[in-house]
Amino acid sequence: SENSFLVDCQERIEEILLENLPQIDRLPVELHQAMHYSVMAPGKRIRPLLVYAAGHALGASVDDLDEQACALEYIHAYSLIHDDLPAMDDDEMRRGMPTNHKVFGEATAILAGDALLTKAFEVLADTERFTSPPTALLRISAEIAQAAGDAGMVGGQMIDMESEHQEIDFDMLTILHRKKTGALIT
Repeated sequence: SENSFLVDCQERIEEILLENLPQIDRLPVELHQAMHYSVMAPGKRIRPLLVYAAGHALGASVDDLDEQACALEYIHAYSLIHDDLPAMDDDEMRRGMPTNHKVFGEATAILAGDALLTKAFEVLADTERFTSPPTALLRISAEIAQAAGDAGMVGGQMIDMESEHQEIDFDMLTILHRKKTGALIT
């Protein structure tokens, strides 16, 4: 059933996310704790679910989708950590929990976000562990980098920051959301 597919995918991605994170007690401990805190926080895991659903629809094995699903969720977690920082949206709570910088401090939160973004591409590049052909992973990595960077999510965040305290027209609002949220979902 559809519901069991979703539950199976959510359970699978939780395991994959945890497997690929550094051990929580490995040096530097506080950095790894901050990474775990945000990645393993309760969430819907929409981006990984979309990876698995699209792959399923195209007849791909879930084993061939794990690296992409994991990488997208790490990038999403990094973006939330940075988005919550005082210099950005200055949020104190996310999903009913104190934000990363409120628990670990701003510097550690920035580094945890940086580490998660980097870890996403490390996971994609691990051709020993995952089954996708290296050329496919390279192409996927380039597409994900574009969606996460200035042409996508980061660019959308910048437009969002530049638009604060001013009215923007519908076209600019559409561009903002297509970049900030839509690019990684696509």
